[in-house]
Amino acid sequence: MTTFPLLKFTDLQFAYPSAGQAVMEHFNLEIDEGTVTAILGPNGAGKTTLLYLALGWLKPKQGQIWLGERPLSSYTRREMGQRMGLVPQIEHISFEFSLLEYVLLGRAPYLPPLALPGELDCQVASDALRRVGLSALAGRSVLSLSGGERQLVLVARALAQQPRLLLLDEPTSHLDLSNKHRLIQLLRELAAQGVTVVLTTHEPDVASALATHLVFMQKGRVLQAGRLEQVFTTEGLTRLYQQPIEVVDVAGRRVAIWS
Repeated sequence: MTTFPLLKFTDLQFAYPSAGQAVMEHFNLEIDEGTVTAILGPNGAGKTTLLYLALGWLKPKQGQIWLGERPLSSYTRREMGQRMGLVPQIEHISFEFSLLEYVLLGRAPYLPPLALPGELDCQVASDALRRVGLSALAGRSVLSLSGGERQLVLVARALAQQPRLLLLDEPTSHLDLSNKHRLIQLLRELAAQGVTVVLTTHEPDVASALATHLVFMQKGRVLQAGRLEQVFTTEGLTRLYQQPIEVVDVAGRRVAIWS
């Protein structure tokens, strides 16, 4: 039986129209189903661009992106919304949605045009709020939330899509320590339930606490990729960030120490 990576980038080339040169060139990467992959790299490495290509928001100049056994370009927007969810770094919200109303937007890929959410949709959205710890605030305005709470609402909206593949762009950047721990535990639970998770992060220790696989990106290319224990090393992180970093074991987990 032939198996396929859940997400695959083959000989990809991409450039923004305003850029004088390619942001990615001959880019190749495979994400296996059921893994948690953390993408690390300095600013400008192409991490967010990679997520937007995976979502079909950006189109490669050359190469192919596969979702399962099909080219990404063969999916409708509705099909994509039922398979992939995104948690962006930040989202500007202009309307007075309650938390529940906002999370219900994640049910759109399952609803006919102009249809209102039903009882099942409300149950799914309520459960998503419970999982991120915001059930008690379901009736409050999204605009009244702190930055960290807004980040968790974005996670809940993505969960309401019930995706096979969850993409997160710097998901812990606005979270305090308690909520960061809550999110890491939630992503572990999702992975145990078969959801494939891909996240970008500037925090090596978040990656080591969560990921099964790592991708190091630099200047639009894969510098190194593989299982956490193979890639999360003193040599690998020092090469990636171009400054001395030591990896030590603390309480059974690898931790990066900046020299």
